[in-house]
Amino acid sequence: MVSSHHQLLSVSVAPKPFLKWAGGKTQLIKQITKFLPQALNNGSITKYVEPFIGGGALFFLFAYNYPIKEIFISDVNADLVLTYKTIQRNVDGLIELLSNIEKKYLSLNLNHRAEYFYKVRSQFNSQKDRIDLLKYNSGWVERSAQLIFLNKTCFNGLFRVNSKGEFNVPIGKYKKPSLGNPENLRSVAKILQRTEIIQGDFSKCESFIDSNTFVYFDPPYRPISNTSNFTSYSHQTFDDSEQLRLRDFFKKLDKKGAFLLLSNSDPKNQNPEDDFFEKLYADYRIERLKATRHINSNSLKRNSINELLIMNYEIEVHPS
Repeated sequence: MVSSHHQLLSVSVAPKPFLKWAGGKTQLIKQITKFLPQALNNGSITKYVEPFIGGGALFFLFAYNYPIKEIFISDVNADLVLTYKTIQRNVDGLIELLSNIEKKYLSLNLNHRAEYFYKVRSQFNSQKDRIDLLKYNSGWVERSAQLIFLNKTCFNGLFRVNSKGEFNVPIGKYKKPSLGNPENLRSVAKILQRTEIIQGDFSKCESFIDSNTFVYFDPPYRPISNTSNFTSYSHQTFDDSEQLRLRDFFKKLDKKGAFLLLSNSDPKNQNPEDDFFEKLYADYRIERLKATRHINSNSLKRNSINELLIMNYEIEVHPS
């Protein structure tokens, strides 16, 4: 790993995800790093692409630790993308507003906190069609602050929307939620200075990708049970036909010579006969990682499950 790289960025603190996100990869980082392409270390990979950015745990890891010159991130969730762009454009304005909201929220008793939470949630939903997502304006800072506030104070800290695209998670029971560590947000902002941020479908990154590119796909997971599909952090569904379309895109990029890594849930957790991904990615290397599901209201069901890692390159796995 290239440890001196962050000195070039003048980033004093290693950036971490500023949101809690369903399927976030923070807990799997140590396992995933054993399966990274060797070319990341020697500087022959100069671009990094992540088309389902979510919380961005791996994006921050790679951008901070490896000599990557160009980065492209995207997501279909317009509010998530807007928040990344706001941090890129006006991190200080966002930090100031988050600090004011946090002080106000912590000064309220439990009943008034609930009132405040539902008021912010209702504003967030009612304004979603009025905000210009393409041209930066002061409304971006307020909307990003609302998204971070809702994410950090709602039940189980997740982002979920209904079929109308409205945020619908109830309030959580956090006694002293922290809305944003200013030092971390500034580190995130520095990484985002050399990042292209796009809202839209995963296929939008195609023209950016060449043989010097490492692409990490972390799509919405195929539900491992009928009840686990709390789906969506966007109101579009990502069903098996979308998984198939993603596999076709994976093959297309493989022909370009790009280094590709993809995560998904392992259907065999639920049904040992379900070889959906083995069939889909029969031409590629498939590894299994152990994960713990955190977003489950029943703590007894937060057991260890397998997740899949699919890659198109050879690696030397060193025993830990």
